Amino acid sequence: MTRPLPVLLGLTVAAPLLLGLGGCSSDPYETYCERVEEHQAALGEAVAAGGPDALLDVLPELRDLRDAAPSDIADEWQQVVGRLEALQRALDEAGVDPADYDRDDPPEGLDPADRTAIDAAARELVRPETAQSMASVETQARDVCQTPLYL
Repeated sequence: MTRPLPVLLGLTVAAPLLLGLGGCSSDPYETYCERVEEHQAALGEAVAAGGPDALLDVLPELRDLRDAAPSDIADEWQQVVGRLEALQRALDEAGVDPADYDRDDPPEGLDPADRTAIDAAARELVRPETAQSMASVETQARDVCQTPLYL
């Protein structure tokens, strides 16, 4: 069976375009895993250094990972980053440097309302739900991306 020349020309022109469009739908894990690998060292160094502001120092990297996260881990990333953002916001509004903040010896002149807001944000960060989200993010990075990620 022969096809008319216009149909063959149409298929010849359309096939590469359709194949090209199919190639655009990249694996969501690929981009995410690339970002995990890209930020792994900075996150590891921050956690190893410890201190009260360790994760706040790498908040931009954590936001990037949240934004790149595939849908199956997006809620967990939002939980982690959202709690850190709330703490950062409370500290910023109080005018407190997270590296210098000591709950037992707060800066002189700290408004009691600001201290309450900082304490509330810090409690949310250490809640079991946030700890579970951190563990899920670490497990998913290890299992899917084959890259250890420690928070």
